[in-house]
Amino acid sequence: FLAGEKPESEQDEVKLQNASKQIVQTAILRAVQQVSQESQQKEKRTNSSTSHQLERGKLTKKHEKK
Repeated sequence: FLAGEKPESEQDEVKLQNASKQIVQTAILRAVQQVSQESQQKEKRTNSSTSHQLERGKLTKKHEKK
């Protein structure tokens, strides 16, 4: 081997480590995005159900005034 040159098995090991890191980073990123989307959807559902409840409450109050 020349000075500064790694044996092929070490180069393969480095490639595998880099590929593994990339896979893990991608998986984590996707998981974070999924959790974020789910929480946003849950928030929208909560907000829409709250607004429906408020609308129902307004309708009930209108009928009570009569």
